[in-house]
Amino acid sequence: MRRMEHPQARLDELDRHLLALLQTNARAPTAALARQLKVARTTVVARIARLEREGVVAGYGVRLGQRVEQAAVRAFCALRVQARSASAVIKALERMPEVEGAWAVSGEFDYMLQLRCDSTQALDALLDQLGQLDGVQQTQTSMVLSQKIDRRPTEDIQS
Repeated sequence: MRRMEHPQARLDELDRHLLALLQTNARAPTAALARQLKVARTTVVARIARLEREGVVAGYGVRLGQRVEQAAVRAFCALRVQARSASAVIKALERMPEVEGAWAVSGEFDYMLQLRCDSTQALDALLDQLGQLDGVQQTQTSMVLSQKIDRRPTEDIQS
């Protein structure tokens, strides 16, 4: 059976400029994007559709404001898991809304989790839950005290 190769997306200058604008404001109307890019609105619509289809744009989301961010208790948790249990552990993690991200990593641990909870008590309960998952051998957690660098673009919502 021949393996399907997924072609690497080729981005030209217009694609890169469009992506930068979308990262700044994913809710920008296509007409406004077209004016900024000095192209037809239909060109912007077609480019966005192609970028989505090729997996360059994976989705659109909401970035939480300072009220929510400052009220949250955040932590990073490293997990060591038994190899045969890795798939089941990932499926269990997917069902936990407090797990904002999970990465397979090299080194002493197998996965690094980004956690967000409403309180230290909720974080404590979550860590107990993580430690009790079948296949989890060890956890190591560091609480976030403050964020020093944030390069994600921001957009002020105007009413």
